[in-house]
Amino acid sequence: MNDKIQSPIHYKKTIQPIDYIIANNLNFCEGNVIKYITRYKEKGGIDDLLKARQYIDYLIKDYEKN
Repeated sequence: MNDKIQSPIHYKKTIQPIDYIIANNLNFCEGNVIKYITRYKEKGGIDDLLKARQYIDYLIKDYEKN
């Protein structure tokens, strides 16, 4: 597999977000929060923080329903 796909520069961390997400059995929204928070400084900046917030809002809405 292409190194840019498997280990993109914006995920050069101690643990890859996908490994953390899988190891902790996180759902789609939780995983996306981790992904966007992990990469915002190297890739998406404020856009990634806004995306993370959107997924947190989904989680809050779902939590309040239950």
